[in-house]
Amino acid sequence: MSNPLEFEEEEFTTQFNGRTLQRILAQTKPHWPLLVGFVLLIAVAAFLDSLFTYMSKLLIDEGIVAGDRAAIFRIIGIYGALIVVQAGTVFGFIYMTGILGERIRYDLRKTLFAHLQKLSLSYYNRTPVGWIMSRLTSDTDRLAELVTWGILDSAWGVFNIITAVGFMLYINVPLALIVSAIIPVIVVVAIQFKKRIIVEYRQVRRINSQITGQYNETITGVRVIKSLGRERENLEEFGQLTSNMYRAGFRAAWLSALFLPTVQLLSSAAVGLVIWFSGWQAANINVGGTTLTIGGIQAFITYVTFMLWPVQEMARVYAEMQQAIASGERIFSLIDAEPEIVDRPGASDPGTLRGDIVFDNVDFYYEPESPVLNNFNLTVAQGETIALVGPTGGGKSTIVNLICRFFEPKSGTIRINGVDYTELTQHAIQSRVGIVLQTPHLFSGTIRENIRYGRLDATDAEIEEAAKIVGAHEFILALQNGYDEQVGEGGSLLSVGQKQLISLARAVLANPDIFIMDEATSSVDTLTETLIQQGMEVLMEGRTSFIIAHRLSTIRNASRILVIEDGKIKEMGTHSELLRQRGHYYRLYTQQFRRELEREYNPFGADAVAVGDEDDAAPVESPTSQLTPA
Repeated sequence: MSNPLEFEEEEFTTQFNGRTLQRILAQTKPHWPLLVGFVLLIAVAAFLDSLFTYMSKLLIDEGIVAGDRAAIFRIIGIYGALIVVQAGTVFGFIYMTGILGERIRYDLRKTLFAHLQKLSLSYYNRTPVGWIMSRLTSDTDRLAELVTWGILDSAWGVFNIITAVGFMLYINVPLALIVSAIIPVIVVVAIQFKKRIIVEYRQVRRINSQITGQYNETITGVRVIKSLGRERENLEEFGQLTSNMYRAGFRAAWLSALFLPTVQLLSSAAVGLVIWFSGWQAANINVGGTTLTIGGIQAFITYVTFMLWPVQEMARVYAEMQQAIASGERIFSLIDAEPEIVDRPGASDPGTLRGDIVFDNVDFYYEPESPVLNNFNLTVAQGETIALVGPTGGGKSTIVNLICRFFEPKSGTIRINGVDYTELTQHAIQSRVGIVLQTPHLFSGTIRENIRYGRLDATDAEIEEAAKIVGAHEFILALQNGYDEQVGEGGSLLSVGQKQLISLARAVLANPDIFIMDEATSSVDTLTETLIQQGMEVLMEGRTSFIIAHRLSTIRNASRILVIEDGKIKEMGTHSELLRQRGHYYRLYTQQFRRELEREYNPFGADAVAVGDEDDAAPVESPTSQLTPA
């Protein structure tokens, strides 16, 4: 099995220029009072931390060394009062940071989810689910962490360093300048490490998306995997992905780990300078000026070691910032993705889609080198039922996708009731089109909630009436909880036929102007197919309808049947007309009819009929003569 997760809409290998970081930090703008509040409280807390060290100096010099007990008690009293203030500031900025983080997560996920609703169907066709899920979960968490706790730790570190340097300058200017000279060196080291760490974390985020997608595909396809015994091969593929992520993560962790001891080494050098300069100044008091007091030396060493922790925290935040930037690049690439289908300025909603539908010289392709429809022309009268048959890849699904405006013609025009449908809003079209797919999709919740999804203001009575129309009411009542029965994720607790009936009831409740059935009976038994056909007849009455079907027995009553092949209409007519033509439709129908007869009367020999053997199918005259009008 090939790797389905090789999608990468762009490789993020450009040099970091700060633009992504600016966009990340801009997420705090709507909540600036919280940001300003906790930054101010951090500044107060950092000042108090440095003040505590200076008060220790006073306690030693003016109290203990001087033997002044009154000074000792006075300083201790002030110290205790400030501790209470410090506790309040710490509580305040931690509380504000937590609230800010949750609000930013909420904003990011809401923005991403809202943007996903606007993107065209083509975006989902080319973008793996795992990639999108990683953006909505782990990447949003990483950004929120950076702009909250990352800012908190960085601000605390910066303010601690600034206040420490300020107090050191107040105590001894020459020694403070010597110690401060270490800070630019640390900045240079950080820049060099940054260039290397961000490359590895970009790789980690890319592979993480692939792993998420692999999880999703393995879980959703578990039945196929087990039925074919492909567990070992899947494990090998997954092992390769995780190995690649391990190697990239190892390199990033190694660089981050090397960063911290490098900073520690530089900080230790600063402590050594303090001790050396203090000794030199004491020995050369006439040269160096006033020597440091015992409390001053102790305060200097404390300030230097005190700065070591903020520098380490800033180094950690800096390493995490590289990860957040890699996540931010991907989040913003999703946010910046433009929908291919957009409403034109002045687009309107006529209130109905009833009227003729005209394809006028329509060309369409998914890839320019592989055209799907070429100069396609078709006029469908209001209320007609059009059946589309033909080989896979011939363009049947593309036609209905264009009607729904999931895609737009590359050239040519589609008109509804005489109006170019690009002059209508997407909502005006898609809210009035009902679709029942080959693989029905139900949402987690109850049967009632899934049917109501067709029209959210529907009453319970209307929901039950829709279910009765399509023949679903009886089986629903037979369930333990009736209409309040849980369907499971994707409808996993129901059979395919039951899910299809509920999907059809949902479409009935929506009361669409245009109705589309895409292979809706191909995966159900004969009894369920009969129920679905009965529901279809009610739903299609008075509506323009399109039916894509491989099981030709379901479309005999269509107004017109179109045989679509290579993006063109090869045959067109009613069921009887096409049988009399003895063309492609005739061969398909008689072949299917013969196979059904053999299954009924000779089930052991049914598999002997060759699906593509048209010569064998043609001589079956008896059933077709009964079905074809004289």
